[in-house]
Amino acid sequence: MAEAEKGVIDEGTANAGPGTAVRAAPAFPLLHWASMAPFFLTGFVFASYFVQIPLWKSVFALSEGELGLLLIVPILTGLLAMQATGGLVARFGSAPVVRGAALALPLSLVAFVPAEPLHSVVWFVLALAVFGAADGLIDVSMNAHAIAVEKATGRHIMNSCHAAWSIGSAAGSLLGGAAIKAGLSLTAHYAAVGVVMVALALTAGRRLLPAAADRTGRQAARTEASPRARAGVLSGWTSRLLLLGLTGTVVLVCSGVVGNWGGIYLHDVLGASLATASLGYIAYSACEAAGRLVGDRLHERYGARTLVGWGAAVAVLGLGVVVIAPGPVTAVVGFGLFGLGLSVLVPVIFSSVGHGGDDLGTTSAAAALAKVNTMTYSGLLIGPVLVGWVAGGLGLRTTLCGVLVLLVATLAAGLRKV
Repeated sequence: MAEAEKGVIDEGTANAGPGTAVRAAPAFPLLHWASMAPFFLTGFVFASYFVQIPLWKSVFALSEGELGLLLIVPILTGLLAMQATGGLVARFGSAPVVRGAALALPLSLVAFVPAEPLHSVVWFVLALAVFGAADGLIDVSMNAHAIAVEKATGRHIMNSCHAAWSIGSAAGSLLGGAAIKAGLSLTAHYAAVGVVMVALALTAGRRLLPAAADRTGRQAARTEASPRARAGVLSGWTSRLLLLGLTGTVVLVCSGVVGNWGGIYLHDVLGASLATASLGYIAYSACEAAGRLVGDRLHERYGARTLVGWGAAVAVLGLGVVVIAPGPVTAVVGFGLFGLGLSVLVPVIFSSVGHGGDDLGTTSAAAALAKVNTMTYSGLLIGPVLVGWVAGGLGLRTTLCGVLVLLVATLAAGLRKV
């Protein structure tokens, strides 16, 4: 479509029903920036939340087990919200849901503040529930919007969007740590994050696609015409969708393993100092962000199959270096290669899911992404726990060898479906 290739979408009759012509969307550079902004915002807000978790443990005098139980709350509400997001996007379009969720997430972070002076665990739990729900909404909807942009413009943006998340997470961690070191109160820290992120959400929200952009053509007509098309989470699974979801899940399990166990592996198994042990995740994160920054250009130049093939090869090489490393320096290099290889896999998988169409058995990109997000999100959280249990009996190096075998087997089967 000529207009799509120029990055232009009609918007003037957005409320007239599917398939109607609408006014021109923002120019591609602004649209690209606006599509990346929710990812940056999410990474930044989540990092700001994570750095203050030790405060809550201290405020409420919680044990590790008690804190762990409370932190399950946002996981559960996030998973529930993901199930609803596909229907919301199908009805209202991805952009309105992104706009609302991008405001809700930083505001829900600010909602934690009263729990400290009130010393109220109940308030804290309610804030956790709202925070998790807002994350579930934005996680699916911002990926669905990125898919809509790719379809409308014929340009790949998913890798750069996920790079924005990585950059936001790093920035939020650094600034959050600086705020704590400077002695800023929780109120001051979260108020500052809230103001800046709400301003970013309002600014970027004006540049998103029109609501009708991802509700056009036969797909939207099917969504309107068939109530069964909007069936629940157990419907609409196909072998391809399941295999792509499983592949993305294993990739995120590996990511979670690096974050939770990489430093322990370097310190306990390879004898690194605590300072050196921190370099494993730093190398992984830096290479992951770098890979995603160039991933879209590589996707356009070489295609999805070639990109994920090379990415998988580098990832397997990197984890292989980690498990056979004789010392911490070699392992840190391996973690860097691992992050570089994995960097493009999840964005390309999400892009394939969003562009999958009829062969994925769903009526919209958001519906397919909600299913895959549920799998990958669960894997990211549960995988490191399972690795810990296995490592307790077999040792961490042996367990990582098992993760390597699982990764090779899953990539060999799943990436053929990209």
